[in-house]
Amino acid sequence: MTAELVRGQNHPLSRTDVEITVTAGTPVLALAAFGDQEGGLSGPGALAHPGARSLSGLEVPGAAAAGHRFAVDLDAVPAGTERVLVLLALPPGGPGRFGAVAAPHVRIGEPGGAGLAEFTLTGLDSESAVVAVELYRRQGAWKVRAVGQGYADGLGALLADHGLTGGAAAELSALVDASAGVPAAPDPVPVSGVPYAGTPGPAPTGAAGSPAGSPAGPPAGAPAPAPAAPPAATPADDGGEAPTIGAGIDYTHPRRARTQPPPPPPQAPPAGPGEPPRPVAGDATGWSMDERLYNQVWGMFEDLARAVAAYRSAVEFADSRMDRELDEALSDPRHRLGGAGNEARDAARARREELADQARAVLDRDLAQLAAELEVVEPALPSAYARWDNPVWHAHRVPAPDEDGPMALRLGDLHLPERPDLRIPMLVRLPLQRGLWIDNGRTGSEAAMAMDTDRLRRAALDTAVAHVARVLAVQPGGGLSVHVIDAAGAGAAALEPLVRSGVLAAPPAAGAQGVTETLERLTRRVDLVQMAVRGGAPESLPPDLDTDEQLLVVHDFPHGFDDRAVTRLRYLADEGPSVGVHLLMVADRDEASAYGPLLDPLWKSLMRLSPVPDDHLADPWVGHAWTFEPSLPPRGSAILDQVLTETARARGR
Repeated sequence: MTAELVRGQNHPLSRTDVEITVTAGTPVLALAAFGDQEGGLSGPGALAHPGARSLSGLEVPGAAAAGHRFAVDLDAVPAGTERVLVLLALPPGGPGRFGAVAAPHVRIGEPGGAGLAEFTLTGLDSESAVVAVELYRRQGAWKVRAVGQGYADGLGALLADHGLTGGAAAELSALVDASAGVPAAPDPVPVSGVPYAGTPGPAPTGAAGSPAGSPAGPPAGAPAPAPAAPPAATPADDGGEAPTIGAGIDYTHPRRARTQPPPPPPQAPPAGPGEPPRPVAGDATGWSMDERLYNQVWGMFEDLARAVAAYRSAVEFADSRMDRELDEALSDPRHRLGGAGNEARDAARARREELADQARAVLDRDLAQLAAELEVVEPALPSAYARWDNPVWHAHRVPAPDEDGPMALRLGDLHLPERPDLRIPMLVRLPLQRGLWIDNGRTGSEAAMAMDTDRLRRAALDTAVAHVARVLAVQPGGGLSVHVIDAAGAGAAALEPLVRSGVLAAPPAAGAQGVTETLERLTRRVDLVQMAVRGGAPESLPPDLDTDEQLLVVHDFPHGFDDRAVTRLRYLADEGPSVGVHLLMVADRDEASAYGPLLDPLWKSLMRLSPVPDDHLADPWVGHAWTFEPSLPPRGSAILDQVLTETARARGR
């Protein structure tokens, strides 16, 4: 039975030799491209087009036509290729946009035989090029995903969005048009816009002009993928001319070894006949196990988002189809007599349940695979990514000053209502690019409203202490100074582990004078570092200035803050992260309502977290509301004190 896919849905391929069939309402060009883990193309040679039809394992058609058919041998695809993209483009001289013709249809099937999956690209409008589907590796097996990511600016924009520089993408687009027997568009202009997968390119659009296909970004605070480093490129010369193919920005990671490629990722053990692929930790791309696990966590988040989005879309389609059939049954005069009307309604509801059950079965299959992968990945995570109950914390060692720090930090877990027990680690990149705000107000969520005020405030500060302990423990050489403002002294009990272990730069600041002195000291640091950086003279910094990263924890805001202190706090939130001064606030926004709109920019600049489970994290990509749960040490466990003691010992305090 052929699986009918909707945008974003994936389906496993039962074989590696497949046939791609494309039908369209007008002549189109059918192209194919080899991409990396994020879909980026390594260069112009990664695209098969009418002028260069062959890539390893496939050969695309040589001209525009309303129907295409070509074979793909996935066993022959190079080992470094993670995705095979099937692209469709309208040649010049035709309709100019897919919205003016019948929706294209792509079928993946056995060579000359039964279909495996198919996808109708509905919802296209002004787009003239589209990523139709992608065949991608997942845990040693191949899957197909319905993408439907369109580009109104044409093939050049699509190629630029997948890793080719603007000039190279435009030149290659013109070459494709010329080799297909159509005149190239004059004076192709290098394209720029919103980056995708770490490369420059315009923002893709889908139906109704909204972002489609790969996400423009994760939910606020959610993990973001680490861009793979393509080969170093030669920047444009000083003459100001457009870059040639192969020119562009050097994306090489400054800390990565350039002399040899990274070791290959671990391989999954072979699965038995009829069994799904066995998951393995660290099978994503990356130059270190840390980066591979980070990208694998991101991949699990992305797969969960896509699977649930496809399920919800299928159920919505089933509901709308049932409503339409019920309306037709009620409006048909033949159904007003006898039992014909009841039979038509029952049939409509039965079809709806059948479609919903099929969608749920697909979702359950995908979620079971993700759960199996998470069971393997979770125990393998390093301290920065691990839960507090992970045994890795009992053997934790603070990194030496000459070691690289982690790429990210775990703040908690994310899950969706379709499978609450399937919890994806919420990782944020380091160093923090925005401050954190732990909301201890009771109006933030239903769970918060159900808690006693004192318990909620204590839970919020306990969450902050756990975050501070984690970031201190994974900072190489203890290169982080932590300052605490507790103006009223109300958080003394919760802050005791930090004070007792000696990891704070100074005792918690109390009273209005303590607030003023702490903010003045950190503001001075930001000003001096900014002036030194802008002047290109970092050696001119005063010898008494602490050059380590700084973290300011503010509890019980705005108690003890006057107008000048509030202004300085806003300044630190805006300017601090760029020079290594970060902010973690534990506060109730309602208590600061007297300041009115003055503090709106402050709250908006911070990432809001909740000390209790809450679905406040919005997903701008597929519209999910993710439930966040903070990462806390198990009740009664001594692991927090153990980690802080080891951190203080490594810092020589």
